[in-house]
Amino acid sequence: MGSVTVTAKQLEVNRIVDVLSRAIAQQRLRPGTRLVEAQIVETLQANRNHVQVALQRLAMQHIITIETNRGAIVSQPTAQEAREVFAARRAIERAVVEAITPDALVAHADSLAEQMAAERQASASGDRRETVRVRSEFHLMLADLCGNRLLREILGNLIVRSSLIVSLYQRLDTPSCRCDDHQAILDALHTGDSEHAVQAMFHHLVDLESQLDLTEQSAPDINLREALADL
Repeated sequence: MGSVTVTAKQLEVNRIVDVLSRAIAQQRLRPGTRLVEAQIVETLQANRNHVQVALQRLAMQHIITIETNRGAIVSQPTAQEAREVFAARRAIERAVVEAITPDALVAHADSLAEQMAAERQASASGDRRETVRVRSEFHLMLADLCGNRLLREILGNLIVRSSLIVSLYQRLDTPSCRCDDHQAILDALHTGDSEHAVQAMFHHLVDLESQLDLTEQSAPDINLREALADL
């Protein structure tokens, strides 16, 4: 089977998708933010056609919504969608945790130690945006360790959609994903106690969902140029 050639256009579209996804995951772009093509083109120094393709891809992933006469906006998940996303995360992250072996943890011990240190540092800094970013990385790191690329792809999408949900519905103005919970999951995995790790992840995600006020919220005005800067 021959190798797959990635074109320059595909690479550029991937770059735009990645930048917009990270801006949303880090809550720089809030639900309901209008994504003006001209501003994205200017800020990212991108081709308009590439931006349009990237927006279509994000719409297919339910991360943004393209509306007639309004263009693209960051999606505003309903309360029911929020419940469905967290139900999906419980299923996917159970599969992720079950697939991780103690050997995989040993092989990536340094990266995991750096991750936990970064989480503690972000918490101490009081920087909400950085804390959200770093703690989301933990879940994606576990997906990388499980060795299943499809699970990683699905979880990546769910993480971005979870960030939208937290932006809309979180009751408290504090990052909800706690590093103590993450450490408990790792501790169970290190001992080979997969079932304990699964239960720890389950309770962690249930706790995250319990911190949401699942009623409709309006989004504040966002400066798109500032939100995409330095990404």
